[in-house]
Amino acid sequence: MLTVICPIYNEEQYIVECMGSILRQDYPKDELEVIFVDGMSTDGTRTLVADYAAKYPFIHLLDNPKRIVPTALNTAIRVAKGDLVARIDAHAKYPDNYLSVLAKKLQTLEADNVGGVCRTLPAKETPLCQAIAAALSSPFGMGNSYFRIGADRDRQVDTVPFGFFHRSLFDRIGMFDEELIRNQDDEFNGRIIREGGKIFLVPEVVIDYFARDTIGKVSRMFYQYGLFKPLVNSKLGKPATVRQFFPLAFVLALIVGAGLCFVHRFFRWLYIAMLGLYLLLALWFGKKLAKNWRVLLWMPIVFFVVHISYGWGYLRGLCKLVAKRGFQAQANR
Repeated sequence: MLTVICPIYNEEQYIVECMGSILRQDYPKDELEVIFVDGMSTDGTRTLVADYAAKYPFIHLLDNPKRIVPTALNTAIRVAKGDLVARIDAHAKYPDNYLSVLAKKLQTLEADNVGGVCRTLPAKETPLCQAIAAALSSPFGMGNSYFRIGADRDRQVDTVPFGFFHRSLFDRIGMFDEELIRNQDDEFNGRIIREGGKIFLVPEVVIDYFARDTIGKVSRMFYQYGLFKPLVNSKLGKPATVRQFFPLAFVLALIVGAGLCFVHRFFRWLYIAMLGLYLLLALWFGKKLAKNWRVLLWMPIVFFVVHISYGWGYLRGLCKLVAKRGFQAQANR
């Protein structure tokens, strides 16, 4: 049996498409259970899921009063009946063969975790939303995160979106870390690799993922990603990737450079040159993905917000780690 688990909170805008894509799966329904774990939604999410659960006996709705993702995941895993576990996100819709292909790949690749490529779509057809989706699909915005920028073959990677596992994996290496409101996937995947396991990206599986629809939401999301990354590194004993340091370096360069501008005009011109180069790179990479000039004009802004938010969050996370202060962030998106 296969258990699909999905944390949810105020997903009324996306849950119907997500649920529809799960119901269209070619995986045998008598070998499937789907568990939605709700962080006490205040919109119509619970009613919609409850209606589906009443109609389809393999769909279940559980409560998550702590309202954080790792708690939701662990709650579902503990009651899962399947020997396979697929974690999904309500902000996405999945191809009809999503579960069947990944179940097969988990076996043939002798992997501990497999996942597909995210095709990031705009939440709305506005220039800003299109720019956000494009920035989250660009190497300039996301580095070499293959599940975001794509791949041409099955390849071993450090992380995949969501995840598809053997249930026995959780007995072997433990559950999701509930101290990590964000980046619990990174830490879990880091543990897989540390224990000698393998994670594979399967590019034939393409997930349609809906990006956030405002600059504020994007900023908060990437700030939290950055904030919890040092804690993840501390728990794993080492950084999982090099790409995580570039936004931090950018933020430090902006801070130090701003101070040096008052020391000598050479540093002032160097600072201006750095910002000019950043703008040119943002426009050059943005031009490859922007549909029109209105979207292109938003691209440097979105790139800048992503990098600054992540880098500033990372710096705050380092300070918290050194000062041995607790990590706190909004539990829900």
